[in-house]
Amino acid sequence: MAEGDAVRYEVHRRVAWVTIDRPDARNALNAAVRSGLLDAARRFNDDPDAAVLVLTGAGDQAFCAGGDLKEMAASELRVPPPDFVPQFGRTIEIAKPTIAAVNGVAYAGGFLLALMCDLCVAAEHARFAVTEAKVGRGAPWAARLGRIVPPRIAMELLVTGDPIDARRAHDLGFVNTVVPGDELRDAAQGLAERIAANAPLSVAAAKRMVREAWDGDPDAFARAEALWEPVYLSEDAQEGPRAFRERRAPEWKGR
Repeated sequence: MAEGDAVRYEVHRRVAWVTIDRPDARNALNAAVRSGLLDAARRFNDDPDAAVLVLTGAGDQAFCAGGDLKEMAASELRVPPPDFVPQFGRTIEIAKPTIAAVNGVAYAGGFLLALMCDLCVAAEHARFAVTEAKVGRGAPWAARLGRIVPPRIAMELLVTGDPIDARRAHDLGFVNTVVPGDELRDAAQGLAERIAANAPLSVAAAKRMVREAWDGDPDAFARAEALWEPVYLSEDAQEGPRAFRERRAPEWKGR
C-alpha cells in the first residue's frame, strides 16, 4: 500500500490515491517526499488496476507548502535540476489522467504539483501561491502558467508571491471544481471514477491532444531555466531559506 513513510499509494475503485504524508511539516517537499512521488508515479504507470491518479496531502491544512526550506538551507541548494521535483508530463511521462485534490495551501512547489496535474479539485479553504520571490528562489517550472491563466494574472502571482483563494483560482480557470473541505475526497473520487468508466484509448488521446496544445512552445522550459539560473546562484537565493530557518526577515542584496 505504501511507497514509503512520506508518500502513500492506495487504489480505490480504479483510482490511485497518492498522498504526501508530512502534515506536521505542511507536506513540504523534502528528499523523502520527492523520491516517494517519483516511485508512486512509476507505480501508477505500471498499475493495470489504476486508471486515474489523484494527488493530495495528508490533513486539512496543506496540500503541499513547497520545498523544505530548512533542508535547502542546510544543503545550500544552488540550481536544482529539472527533475528535482518529479513533474508529470515533463520529467516523467504519465499517459493516464491525473487530478490534484488540493486540501489546503498549495504554495511554491505545491503550486507546481497542482499545475502539473491534468485537473484540479480544491477545498473551499485551499490557497494557491508562487512564493519564490519571497525567499529569493526560482520558478522556471511556471514557464507555461500564462497559458492556463491570463498573462497579467501569471505576472501578479510570480512577482508578488501573494496567495489567491480557491474561488478566484476557479474563476481564473486554474481549478475545475471547488467544494467544502469535508467533500473533497468524494468529489475527487467521483470525478476520477467518471473518467475511469470511459474508453481508455479515447481518454489517453484526449489528454495528449490537450497537453500538446497547452505545451505549445517546446523551448519554454529551457529558456526559463536559463533566465532563473543566475537567480539560483545569487547570494539572495541562499539568504531566503537561511532567513526562514532563523525566523527573521530576509536582507536582500540584489546579487
